[in-house]
Amino acid sequence: MPHAFSRLVRALLLAIALSLPLGITAQDIPSPEAFFGHEMGADRMLVEWDRLVEYYRMIGEHSDRIDVRQVGESTLGRPFLVIFVTSPENHRNLAAIKEANALLQDPRGRSQGEIDRAIAEGKAIIVQTYALHSTEVAASQASAEIIYDMATRTDNEWMHVLDQTVAVQIPSLNPDGVDIVNQWYNRWKGTEYEAVSPPELYHHFIGHDNNRDAFMQNTVESQYGAEILFREWVPQAYVDHHQMGPFGPRMYVPPYAEPIRPGGDPLVWREMTWYGAQIAYGLEEEEREGVIGNAIYSGWGHFGFHWITPFHNIPGMLTESASARLATPLYVPPEMLTGSRQLPEYAAQTTFPNPWEGGWWTVRDIVVNQKIATFELLEIASKNRETVLRNSYLKASRQTERGAQGETKAYVVPAEQHDPLTMQKMIQRLLWQGIEVQRAPEQFVHEGRVYGPGSYVVSMAQPKTGLIRWLLGRTFYPQNSYTRNPDGSPIRPYDMSGDVLSEFMGVRVDPVRTTVGAPLSVVSGFMLPQGRVARGSNGFHISGTANDAFRAVNLLWDEGVTVRRFVRDHGPHPAGSFWVPDAPDALVTRVARETGVDFAAMNVSADDSFAPVLERQRVGMYQAYGGNMDEGWTRLVLERFNFPYTTLNAEDVATGNLARSYDVIVLPEDNLASMRGDQVDESQIPPGYRDGFGSEGVEALEAFVRAGGRLVTFGGAGELPIEEFDDFPVVDIVDGVPNTEFWAHGSTLRVKVDTSNPLAWGMPDRTQVVFFGDNQVYEIRGFANTQDVSKVVTYIDRDILQSGQLDGESLIANRAAMVAVDHGDGDVVLIGFRTQHRGQTHGTFKFLFNALTIP
Repeated sequence: MPHAFSRLVRALLLAIALSLPLGITAQDIPSPEAFFGHEMGADRMLVEWDRLVEYYRMIGEHSDRIDVRQVGESTLGRPFLVIFVTSPENHRNLAAIKEANALLQDPRGRSQGEIDRAIAEGKAIIVQTYALHSTEVAASQASAEIIYDMATRTDNEWMHVLDQTVAVQIPSLNPDGVDIVNQWYNRWKGTEYEAVSPPELYHHFIGHDNNRDAFMQNTVESQYGAEILFREWVPQAYVDHHQMGPFGPRMYVPPYAEPIRPGGDPLVWREMTWYGAQIAYGLEEEEREGVIGNAIYSGWGHFGFHWITPFHNIPGMLTESASARLATPLYVPPEMLTGSRQLPEYAAQTTFPNPWEGGWWTVRDIVVNQKIATFELLEIASKNRETVLRNSYLKASRQTERGAQGETKAYVVPAEQHDPLTMQKMIQRLLWQGIEVQRAPEQFVHEGRVYGPGSYVVSMAQPKTGLIRWLLGRTFYPQNSYTRNPDGSPIRPYDMSGDVLSEFMGVRVDPVRTTVGAPLSVVSGFMLPQGRVARGSNGFHISGTANDAFRAVNLLWDEGVTVRRFVRDHGPHPAGSFWVPDAPDALVTRVARETGVDFAAMNVSADDSFAPVLERQRVGMYQAYGGNMDEGWTRLVLERFNFPYTTLNAEDVATGNLARSYDVIVLPEDNLASMRGDQVDESQIPPGYRDGFGSEGVEALEAFVRAGGRLVTFGGAGELPIEEFDDFPVVDIVDGVPNTEFWAHGSTLRVKVDTSNPLAWGMPDRTQVVFFGDNQVYEIRGFANTQDVSKVVTYIDRDILQSGQLDGESLIANRAAMVAVDHGDGDVVLIGFRTQHRGQTHGTFKFLFNALTIP
């Protein structure tokens, strides 16, 4: 009956909303409470995305201040909305406002008169985003109330804001997650499992890592956000509204804590402090306790939206409100309140003058705080419109000058690359950041190096010079009292120690100290290249050095085409390259066009001893309860390259007989206790969702390998075969080593590759790998079965660090980063580093692809 009554109430409210007259005024727009039947943030009440979209569209239809745009669909097909809020006059002039803003964000070649006119006539562009992390449930609810207030407020202060600013509101950066979490919560509300986490990632592929994707833009949601922030609007300020843990301050506001990542214009960091102070001031005016700034979140973070924006000359900021239990109130005893980074104990200090004393904490509390923060940001920008616009010009012009005067004048990306298609994808990512890239139509020589036609130049003399430096330049994480404890032990970075795009993607980039004088043209309208097709007397040859060769092969397999692979060098065709004896011309042309892969003429013959038929492997991948981000990222990579796979749950693994259905099984990054289910808290997992494959699953996996299967483990998942398989001759030498002796979190490290090993076919003999978290390093131990171990990737002997930080180099020098261990009739492939890290490390994808392809 309660559910039926709820449906009746919703139907009545919808009927009321739909019956509103077309001539409705803004003041007649129903409040969220009237529309949804409760105030936003009410205890145990969460509105799902379709209803929120319905509400936004209704407001947009009846308010001349609100323009609701659907810019596309989410990963799972839900509407992705961007809402523009400004005065009716500004809406009519939006194209001119955008043009003026673009001039200020890149004033190169513009006269002072044009700049002054853009400042005088422009408006402050403020972007705010909500509901990226979907278990942080308040933001999706708060946004509805915020848009309602924006549409209906008539006070003088708000009317001034509407006149002086353009507010660009993204009510959810992850619409799918709003429904995944809210539907799950509503399902279990009123039971003992109310407020437990959902049994899946709240972004279909990447879960909480969706705010680590701004510099690579692997998801459509990131691409929509980046188009607004980096190219189309480039705002004067940006805030992403989040939630944090429940047992500290009630709300974090800007600025960030130490350390910062240098290279941004100083005004960016000053603006963060200025905006944050206004937000904190507004919260204190409303007697909101427990507000802190300059603490908890360091200025050196991952390159998600709020941490990459400072290098776009945007004060990119974050608010974090203490969480409840999803939508359920939480009681916090005073003794459970603790300190954090730059809050050594939970007590008043200059950045935290009004501590909250504990008690009940609700989603409504969070909604109120996020509303205040949203409007305070807009109000200070509107009162200082001319200042913030002039600052946009100053930051862009000064950064351009700094880039021109710096030691590195440009980065040259040679056309000659180990994997030219991946290089082109890197160029695409730079363009998606709004970075200017130039291309050389002819060969040129610079600083003693010869660069072929089609090489690219990224000049530092442009507004986003700081961003270019971090994406293309070698990076060292700071070493000081903000990153080291008094005993010298490292303080874990918030995320990565470096985010060097070129290193992740395995692309050669040359920093140059003098300006490139060759003829260059600015790249515009960039499209990834289409592959060329030339049929030979024996069909087609595909180079094995390109990641996309595997995609091409998968597409051919989808159509039943026979593919062979060279297992030894044969004339001009090295081991690891592919041979397609025959395929329809139309199919080959389509695959070449879709993948960019060249199908070269194959004019030599080869028998099975050189190029046996390659059989498609049956791939299974373990997925734990609640989702595993490493597993999700792996799904994304496999789907992007058209690898079919089957998801295995704990019951599938424990049942056994795996060799009957699979040739390869992948265990994403995890630990042994979690995979076995040793850590299951039954109070937090409803019946039917409890996880872990137990000792039965471990035995089934070993039996699978002994029967001829291949087990591939990422990072810490290697603990399972190392600890549980009989007579396993490999150990992880960094397991249990204190961080005072070894530390390399979030770094890129230099390795050498045994390219004669089939698992490394197509790779260069030197590259970099990403080391993160509980990754592993291998050594052969014992006397039994040592002949069964092949070292595929090994750390070099010295100067191992490429970017980030590394303590204890001698411990890993000349030790294996990836090994293959024969076990029975099958093998175990242990990849100790992040071979497919967040879908970003294209430079090491082939280690995974080979493991999934080679019998």
